[in-house]
Amino acid sequence: MLIGLISDTHGLLRPEVFEALAGVELILHAGDVGSRSVLTELRAIAPVRAVFGNTDSPGEPGLVRNIELDLEQLSVLVTHGHELGSPTPGGLLARYEADVIVFGHTHKPVIERAGTRLVVNPGAAGPRRFKLKASVARMTIVGADADVDIVWL
Repeated sequence: MLIGLISDTHGLLRPEVFEALAGVELILHAGDVGSRSVLTELRAIAPVRAVFGNTDSPGEPGLVRNIELDLEQLSVLVTHGHELGSPTPGGLLARYEADVIVFGHTHKPVIERAGTRLVVNPGAAGPRRFKLKASVARMTIVGADADVDIVWL
């Protein structure tokens, strides 16, 4: 199963995202969407599930606080991470029990393993901030194994 991971679009969907996420079966957006049009455009690639971030409205249709789902043999949780202030892999692992935790908020790409668990931040795909290069991620799940690649935009 191939999953696209994206976060912190802040209303901008770069054209490079379409090639970077081509072929994914599902897109998980880890918040700070910024505009419903971003989700509409992403749906041209694959079905989309999204959480709200600190700059989104919590009541925005189509956005939820957290996403919990089972993909293959893994439990996956998606959160923006702002509920922890400055989220870190260790803080997220302590708060949530999922096998794979996907978060955003920091704009910094992260792939960190802790035993059999995985924490991923695909980075920020929207307007460039903090002198960081825009990115998304592709997560491949086979049974109980997940591998993630950061894709620079």
